[in-house]
Amino acid sequence: MYGINHENAQIIFCDLNSAFAMAEQQAHPSLRGRPIGITNRLSRHCCVIAASYEAKALGIKVGTRLDEALALCPDFVMLESDPPKYHHMYKQLARIMKSYSPNIKMKSIDEGIIDFHGTTEIVNNRPLEEIGFEIKQRMKQEVGSWMKVNIGIAPNRFLAKQAASWHKPDGLDRIDHRNLIDYYKSIELTDLTGIASHYEARLNAAGIFTPMDFLEASSDTLRRIVFRSVVGDDWYQRLRGYEVDDVKTKLGNVGRQWVLKKPSADDNFILPCFQYLCETTGKKLRYQGVDTRGILVWAHFRTGESWYVRRMFKTTFFTDADIYARALYLFNQRPKHMVIQSMGITCYQLTPSARNQISLLDEVNKDEWLTTAVDEINEQYGTFKIFSANALLGTQIVKQKIPFGGTKYFELLLKQA
Repeated sequence: MYGINHENAQIIFCDLNSAFAMAEQQAHPSLRGRPIGITNRLSRHCCVIAASYEAKALGIKVGTRLDEALALCPDFVMLESDPPKYHHMYKQLARIMKSYSPNIKMKSIDEGIIDFHGTTEIVNNRPLEEIGFEIKQRMKQEVGSWMKVNIGIAPNRFLAKQAASWHKPDGLDRIDHRNLIDYYKSIELTDLTGIASHYEARLNAAGIFTPMDFLEASSDTLRRIVFRSVVGDDWYQRLRGYEVDDVKTKLGNVGRQWVLKKPSADDNFILPCFQYLCETTGKKLRYQGVDTRGILVWAHFRTGESWYVRRMFKTTFFTDADIYARALYLFNQRPKHMVIQSMGITCYQLTPSARNQISLLDEVNKDEWLTTAVDEINEQYGTFKIFSANALLGTQIVKQKIPFGGTKYFELLLKQA
C-alpha cells in the first residue's frame, strides 16, 4: 500500500551516547553516573556544549548556562573540553567500523555509517544484529567499560539513524518493512531527523500532523505544497526506506574562526593569531584539493558590533603566503581601535586544483613546490613543524577545540593533535 522498500537491511548506524561527556566519565570514574557538562572555555558565563545523560534527565541540555545548570542541580560538574580524548574515541570507533566493511562514512566525531551492500558474502556473512552487538562489546573492551553505542539497522541511512535513536542509551534496533508502520505510529513528527519546528509548521499547514500522515502524503503534495522543491520527492522515498542520502556534497567554502580568551586590539597579539588562522585555512584548502578566488574576513567586537569585508580576486590561489597577504589586506581595513572578541577567515569560490599541471612560469612552480614540500614534511612529522615565523605566537595561543558537524577535516586535525 505504501510502496515500502522490502530490501534486506544492509546499513548499520553507530551513534555514541553523549559522546564527549561519556569520554570524560570513562577517563574519570568518579564522574560516572553524575550530571556533567562540557564547555569549550570554562568561565562564569560559559554554557553547555555537550551534556551527560544524567544531566539531560534533569533538564540540562546544550546551551544551558553554568549558573542555570547549577540552579537545576547543585552537584552539576562542568568540565573544559579535552580534544585529545575525543580524537582517540573517534579513531577507535572508525577503526572498529572499518574492520567490518571498507564502505564506511563518519558523519561526525561520534556518528558513523557502515554500508554492507555488496560485501556480505565476502566480509561478514552474519546477521547485522550480531555485528551490532559485537561492535558494542568491542567498544567496551578496546576503548573503555563506560562506552555505550546506539546501533541502528535499516535499508537506508535515514531509517538506520532513526533506529539508533529509538531506545537510547545503549540500544540496538532494526527498522525495516516489517515494523516500519508500527514505528511511525509510536513517534511524533519532530522525532524524525531533519524535521524541526519550521518544517513541522509547513507539514501541519498541509494537514500533516503525524509521521503516518507524512507517509500517506503523495510525492506531488510533498514536492509542490510542503517543501516546494525536489526535496519533497526525497522525503517521499526516504520515509519508505529507499536511499537518497548517499550523495557527496559540494564543498562550498573553507575557513577558521577563533574566540579570544582575552579580547584585544593589540596588533602584536592579533596579527600572529590571524596569520595562524590563515595558514590552517590554507592546509584545509589543499587537503580538499581545491584553490580559491574569494576571501572574507570578519571580526566581532567587545561592544557587540560586527565588521566584515570580502573580495573576489582575478586568479585562484592556494599557498599560505597568498592567502595571508590577501586576507591581511582586507583585515587591515577593520576599525583598529575596536577591541576584538572573535575573528575569522573564509575562502570561497572554490575550484578543483590544477596544481598537478606544471606552469610555464618558474615563479608559480617554485611556490607550488615549496608549499608541497612543507605540507609533506608536516604530514610526516606533525602539523606545524614548519610554519611562518610570524605565526609562532598564534600556534601557541589558538587551540583546536571540539570539531562538531561533518568530518571532512577531522583526519587532518588528528595529524595535528
